[in-house]
Amino acid sequence: MTEIPTFGTVALDCPDPKSLGEFYGALLDWGTPEVHYDGQWADLTGPGGVMISFQRVEGYRPPDWPGQDVPQQLHLDFRVSDLAVGRERALSLGAKLLDDSRDTFHVYADPVGHPFCLCAS
Repeated sequence: MTEIPTFGTVALDCPDPKSLGEFYGALLDWGTPEVHYDGQWADLTGPGGVMISFQRVEGYRPPDWPGQDVPQQLHLDFRVSDLAVGRERALSLGAKLLDDSRDTFHVYADPVGHPFCLCAS
């Protein structure tokens, strides 16, 4: 018998799982994350059960985008129907704009430095 894996979650390292989970919960309008393991881990569940998780890492160092001194390792892409409206929402929640030079996507950093993109849908 073959065991086929199913998708579980994407986990992001960070200094404070609850607050980073709250940032993404607000950005995506998914609500408040569920915190586990004495604040060491938080899960944010979206439509259809898709999940983003956040793991506390002591001495966390944010990625250096676009440099490679501390590589990004992964990033998240989110689709928006209007890049300008998406930008205002992301910035108001604590994101930092890194690059808006392209017409089809803009690159941001979340409050602890993980790059993510808002992509025109």
